[in-house]
Amino acid sequence: MELQQMRYVVAVAETGSFTRAAQRCLVVQSALSHQIARLERELGARLFDRTSRSVRLTPAGAAFLPSARQCLDFAERAAAEVAAAVGEVRGRVVVGVIPTVAAVDLPAALKVFRERYPQVRVALRMLPSHELVEQVRHGAIDLAFLGLPPGVTPEGVRGRELARDDHVAVVAPSHPLAGRAETDLATLAEELFVDFPAGSPGRTQSDQAFAAAGLQREVAFEVTTAELMAGLIREGLGVAVLPSRYTPRLSGVVTLPIANGPSRVEHLVWSVAGLTPAAAAFLDVLGVSAD
Repeated sequence: MELQQMRYVVAVAETGSFTRAAQRCLVVQSALSHQIARLERELGARLFDRTSRSVRLTPAGAAFLPSARQCLDFAERAAAEVAAAVGEVRGRVVVGVIPTVAAVDLPAALKVFRERYPQVRVALRMLPSHELVEQVRHGAIDLAFLGLPPGVTPEGVRGRELARDDHVAVVAPSHPLAGRAETDLATLAEELFVDFPAGSPGRTQSDQAFAAAGLQREVAFEVTTAELMAGLIREGLGVAVLPSRYTPRLSGVVTLPIANGPSRVEHLVWSVAGLTPAAAAFLDVLGVSAD
């Protein structure tokens, strides 16, 4: 079994097409098909069901795919370790981010990183904090920026606290609260809310604050991005509470402080198994110590 064969299988599975997989792998389709057929004979099982219109993984293929991906990741990491030993950082770094990351100017950091390490490929994954922690634990993501309620520590990973931030109310310019200098949870509880999905850390921060104050509120819209949240707020469909360091990025809305409002802590986390050379280099650009 060869790495190239596994690379071809992964490409076909991800693209759903032998033609597109061959284009991705920069090889003629006949050669890719031949190598996959050879692997299937070696394994004694078909990995794909092929029709004139589609290509689908068989149960055997679905069982093979995770291990194939892991082997390719290990091979890439090994090559990166060798390159680092001779003073060259290359390979890939996968960075997870919450939708409202604010402790770091991520685009600016990535620009510096790209200038210093042009041979490193960067993949960004935007997910809720609890999913990011899970993927870091399982090695699918190298580094992740989280936003968690105070007192909550991400488990099964290493990391650093980056910043603490209070939430502010976010309303439309035409909203009656827009002219106030400050509001409070009791006043906000009378409004309809736009918020993140129930159970996500971004939502939990607000839910806990209202519950601690003995208040109930109605969330009329659940969304996954702050940009969409702001769009609904501009249309007068609700209000929101968001971290104060993030809200300057939103246009067409008004923010105001909340007395005794919710807050959050931003973390940067990575695997307890250690960092790849590329991930370590990214930490260095951020000025974060892994020790």
